Amino acid sequence: MSVSTLAPARPKNNAKIAAVSGFVGSALEYYDFFIFGSAAALIFGKLFFAPGPSAMLLSFATVGVAYVARPLGAVICGHLGDKFGRKKVLLLTLLLMGTSTFLIGCLPTYSDIGMAAPILIVALRLLQGLSAGGESPGSSSLTLEHAPDRKRAFYTSWTMSGIMFGIVLSTLVFIPVASMPEDQLLAWGWRIPFLASAVVTVIAFVLRRLLEEPPVFEDVKAQDEVVKVPIVTLFRHHWVTVIRVTAMSLFTIINTIINVFALSYATSVVGVEKGLMLTVIAVANLAAVAMGPLAGILSDRIGRKPVFVTGLALQIAMIFVFFSALSSANVPLIFVTGILLIGVAYTGSNSIYPAFFPEQFPVKVRYSGMAISLMFGLLLAGFAPVISELLIGGDKANWVPVATFAAVACAISAVAALMAPETFKTPTALLGLKKSDPRRHASSSVTQEPAAPQASTAEDNSRAVADKARA
Repeated sequence: MSVSTLAPARPKNNAKIAAVSGFVGSALEYYDFFIFGSAAALIFGKLFFAPGPSAMLLSFATVGVAYVARPLGAVICGHLGDKFGRKKVLLLTLLLMGTSTFLIGCLPTYSDIGMAAPILIVALRLLQGLSAGGESPGSSSLTLEHAPDRKRAFYTSWTMSGIMFGIVLSTLVFIPVASMPEDQLLAWGWRIPFLASAVVTVIAFVLRRLLEEPPVFEDVKAQDEVVKVPIVTLFRHHWVTVIRVTAMSLFTIINTIINVFALSYATSVVGVEKGLMLTVIAVANLAAVAMGPLAGILSDRIGRKPVFVTGLALQIAMIFVFFSALSSANVPLIFVTGILLIGVAYTGSNSIYPAFFPEQFPVKVRYSGMAISLMFGLLLAGFAPVISELLIGGDKANWVPVATFAAVACAISAVAALMAPETFKTPTALLGLKKSDPRRHASSSVTQEPAAPQASTAEDNSRAVADKARA
């Protein structure tokens, strides 16, 4: 195996281009994805479902529908990404998300076409889910494979910062929309954020075209080592890792509980103004945008596990504090606890997983492994608002079961993370390889610093072997 095979040279700016494209592309795509969550919490129950007590529950369920589609999107995008390249699939996911989001803004409502309205919105939400199933795993894998070995968490953290910024954008857009008079909001105002996605899609598409395929993936193609059916190889040889990473990703329910359930709880039960609560979410996620790269730098220095698990421990504590502040309607306290929960605690784990999760898989099945494991875990996150609504039952003011539900999910993620191998010092070429894999031994002289000068000729090697035999 040649040196070029084991440690392909990276063009100087590829890592930076990948990080910037990951940030902007993810921000713009997840703007599309998360405006749906805000609309489901504030508007869709009144527009797309028959009037009644179940309208809000059904509206929350449309949020979860996308998370059902995400595992299928993960399988499809992972297969294509591991066979044909990361860049092509990321362009496909972007177009799919942008088109489906724009069409949501064009839909007639329940009062116009009856039961066809919820059917159509569910169908388009499914398309959003297919796209999201391949977006962050593909962006994370591509950025990780371009990044320097000891800066992988820093570079990949920009993908998650982009997603959090997408939440900020979607929330900020809904602040003036939610403040519109009720008749105008329901008549046409809610459509503006969705129709604006056409501009968003064009910008993101142009940026995505600047990306290049990672050298390690191109090397696999050059050596004719691309796996024919990645998902088969994944579950045959890496099924334990799939289960572990799925469990590690359960903490993401914090995101939908805060951005969807807490938004509805605060405005409809506690009586906090819609615009104020949207501002809280926007500020908290903006703090997460800034904190993400800092957590990545820390993880590159001390390891994935310490940062990831500490973030989970803080989330377990802060989810109770946040809901307590929310139920008291104490606005300054809501702001402070929201920032601490999302901007610090959640970000401590969320910004690390784009490096930590794909590092568990070898390059041949990395896209598939990251996508499928993450999306299975995100199923719980997708239905967290519905589960939360069911947990509180008729006692709308009882938030304790919801906080406990979130804390248990974080605890499971922490246990799974502690069982995972630490990867922050592992060279990119060796990520996901088992200790028995001959490639680990064949590449050790290339990917690691030699302890002493090595023999450079056949004669020197022979002399070294003879000296060792005499000793």
